[in-house]
Parts: sequence; C-alpha cells; structure tokens
Amino acid sequence: MKAIVVTDQAAGKAGMTLVDRPEPTPALNDVVVEVHASGFVPTELAWPSTWTDRLGQDRTPSIPGHELAGVVTALGYGTTGLSVGQRVFGLADWSRDGTLAEYVAVEARNLAPLPGDVDFTVGASLPISGLTAWQGLFEHGRLRAGQSVLVHGAAGAVGSLVTQLAGEAGAYVIGTGRAGDRQAALDFGAQEFVDLENDALEDVGGVDLVFDVIGGDIGKRSAGLIRAGGTLVSVVGPPEARPTEGLAVDFVVEPDRAQLGEVVRRVRDGRLRTHIGLVATLDDAVAAFNRTERVTGKTVIRIRP
Repeated sequence: MKAIVVTDQAAGKAGMTLVDRPEPTPALNDVVVEVHASGFVPTELAWPSTWTDRLGQDRTPSIPGHELAGVVTALGYGTTGLSVGQRVFGLADWSRDGTLAEYVAVEARNLAPLPGDVDFTVGASLPISGLTAWQGLFEHGRLRAGQSVLVHGAAGAVGSLVTQLAGEAGAYVIGTGRAGDRQAALDFGAQEFVDLENDALEDVGGVDLVFDVIGGDIGKRSAGLIRAGGTLVSVVGPPEARPTEGLAVDFVVEPDRAQLGEVVRRVRDGRLRTHIGLVATLDDAVAAFNRTERVTGKTVIRIRP
C-alpha cells in the first residue's frame, strides 16, 4: 500500500516521504480499515508517540495521522461491534502506525459508525477536533447553560467546534483569533470577537470557562480572566498560570464511540459544521503539508477519490 512515513524528527514535515509499505494485519480486537480520508494535525510531529513506542523505543519509519474515515475490510480475533463493509470514522492509536496510508489497523473500540449521508472528508475532519471540543467543554470544563466561554482560536479546526457546541449548550461565547478570523468566528456562533493582535484580552472581563488552544503568554493572561469557581481548560500542556479561585485542567483527547456519535449526529441535522481548511490527495499530501501559506481549519487528505 502507499503511505506517508517520517524518519527524522529534526526534519519535521520536510522529511515526509510517500513510500510503499506492507498492508497491516489486525491484532486482537482490531479492525483493518480501507482509509478514504485522513485528518492531520501538524503538531503531531512534535509528539513523542510519533517517534517512539510505549516503551520509549524508536519506531521509525512511522506513519503519522490519527483521524480517519473509511470502510472496514477485516476483523481481528475477538472483534465485536463492527462488521466488514461498514463505514466508520474515529481515532487511530497514538503509538501505532497512523492513517496517512491506504489501510490502517485500529482498535475497534476507537471507531464509530459513519452514516452514509456524511462524506468521508467530513468524517475524517471530526475525530480529534470534535472529541477535543466535547471533552474539554463537558467533561473537564463542566459547562452549563448561562455560563460564559472564551474560545481561543475560534475559527480553527478545534475552536470552531468548541464555539458551536458551547453555543448550542446555552453559553455566551467570546471568540479570539487574528483579525482575519473575526467573521468566521462570528459565523460559527461567537457573540463577540477579540483580535489578539490588536485588542486587549483583559477587556473581556471575567468568564466562567476559557478553552485554550494557544498556550504561552495568551494562556497565562487567560488565567486572570477566570471567575470564582470557573475553569481554564488547555489542550497545549499544563497552564503556566492558574486561576486564583478556579481550576486549571490540561488533557489529552481520548477515543469515545458514544461521543463521536453525538458529534456526527449534530453534523447530520445541521447543528454542527466542521471547518475544513485544505483538502489534498495522498500523492500531493507532502507538498500540501509543506505549504508556506497559513491554513485555518482542518487539513484533510483524500486517500481515495
């Protein structure tokens, strides 16, 4: 099969190559999926799991990519809940070969059925962004109707879903980003927008929840905005500052079939739309990843037409 591999962490995306690799075989409780589309998060080339296994041993050349949508072609021993020929989407394991390939072996529990009226490209854009938004808001942020939420990167792949889900839950949403992201953030449902390059973040006042996808100085300043009893939720590592009278939580997204179902159900009925910024073929993926232009939204690679 054709697959993209990485071998040199220092080279980053420039070190990606398209090669021939053996097709995977399913292990216990696995399925093999014929990948039709794969999402890609550029920061994953900085994740240790891209380069080493769970024992810390080098596992290169490794296939990156963790989000997929496709069709089940084989079942491992003991696999239940899915069937050959079924359309699925979900997350590949962090420490195994990933989804930028024509086939991938995945634990069945990490996948959910993909309805026939949801395109594979849309399905592949949802797992990391959708689960991150859902878990950050409702599991870690304990969001309730009537609360206020500050969403950093509100026009991005994760932030746009956070903005929509928070709004649907009855929250007052303030989005942030660059000046050019203002209209997109408002279109996704933010009631206000803060231009992080030109506006004063502190003018927002107090909020109940900050969803931080930026970190650094923005994350530190955001801690001072949390009201008593509120929460700073970060997906970019432990916050450098903590709220005086609130909580600070950082987390790594986890696969969850039921939550994937909740997300895709909202896509189907029009309550949720994913933000896809770039679509490329597998043959053109390396060039697409190494573009110099900024891409807002999810990058999706179509493995099959």
